[in-house]
Amino acid sequence: MREVKTLDVSHLPPYEISSQAPLWWGQLFITFIEGTMFSILIAAYFYTRLRMDVWPPPGDQFPHIGLPTVSLVLIILSAVGSYWASEAAKRADRMGVIWGLLLNLVLAGAALILRIIEWHSFNFNWKTDGYGSYIWAFLGLHTFDYISDLVFTLVLLVIAMFGRLGPRQRVGVHVDSVVWYFIVLIWIPIYIVVYWGPWLVGTQQ
Repeated sequence: MREVKTLDVSHLPPYEISSQAPLWWGQLFITFIEGTMFSILIAAYFYTRLRMDVWPPPGDQFPHIGLPTVSLVLIILSAVGSYWASEAAKRADRMGVIWGLLLNLVLAGAALILRIIEWHSFNFNWKTDGYGSYIWAFLGLHTFDYISDLVFTLVLLVIAMFGRLGPRQRVGVHVDSVVWYFIVLIWIPIYIVVYWGPWLVGTQQ
């Protein structure tokens, strides 16, 4: 009978608040899936646009640039709060986690309000035409991910303020930053397509 070899890992910590955590890798691969989905949507948008003589279609307004650009700046700055909280979680710095998550929520919340205001200024919706369907798909899918992670961040903030901030919770803060970085980064090409695309590659008669 062969002797079974075992590997002694008793000296390793139960949790690793870094990129070595399995949960971190799980979230990273989820962002790859989400990124692929948005990439396909962007490719479909331009596939449709290149087969249209007039873009946006007659009657659809060109998107405004002002509010979306301010919103973009706020979203990018919100990643600073996420990074701050993540680094504080590695050091078991409770107040650093709280302030980082709070900064993330405040800036991201302000950006979301500006997005909703701009969204409601559109004179088309998802069923108006193909252009409207694409724009609402971009905004709808990204905003769904956006709000979902804001809720997750809010839960982490409440736990950090009033609950126990142990290794599991600190891993959650660190993993939350991965998701937020993705949401910020993927919004940049979406912003260009949605708000600058019609100005750069659009024609309207």
